Amino acid sequence: KFLKTTFFEFEEKTYHRQYIAMASKRAATKTRPMKINLTEEQEMEIREAFDLFDRDGSGTIDAKELKVAMRALGFEPKKEEIQKMIADVSQSNNGLVNFEDFLSMMTTKMSQKDSMEEVKKAFKLMDDDDTGKISFKNLKRVAIELGEEITDEELQEMIDEADRDGDGEVDFEDFKRLMKKTAIL
Repeated sequence: KFLKTTFFEFEEKTYHRQYIAMASKRAATKTRPMKINLTEEQEMEIREAFDLFDRDGSGTIDAKELKVAMRALGFEPKKEEIQKMIADVSQSNNGLVNFEDFLSMMTTKMSQKDSMEEVKKAFKLMDDDDTGKISFKNLKRVAIELGEEITDEELQEMIDEADRDGDGEVDFEDFKRLMKKTAIL
């Protein structure tokens, strides 16, 4: 029998089943997503971005160059994020990043980007009426499709727990917050 569960656990279960339905190769787990394996083309693109900003050919780039290289790859890093990334990889604290560290950083960023895309897909599957929100009706449909025995009261409690603006529905920001809490994102 289906035990009373929190919205977070229900959403995570829903998220897992949607991946199966989507024939996703990467299963969502309670741990952070594993780093993706890059294609040769992606690695070449990362190498080109790195080499473009390693103007002196030293094999390293600084914070400013890192930010520009990341932008060239489609990311919009904030100054604090750049500083943290450099602090995490710069063994000598000289503030420079070599290619191996850059490759590792970009692999992680690409993995996170993929995770966000998967969260968007999961949200869209739940929001089948394209309102931009998960309503009671949407959540009930998902519970029925998954064969979950859950009362309307329990479904409403889940909505209420996640709904930050009090409109009775879960918007994407609420959903994303839940995915972060369950370590899916």
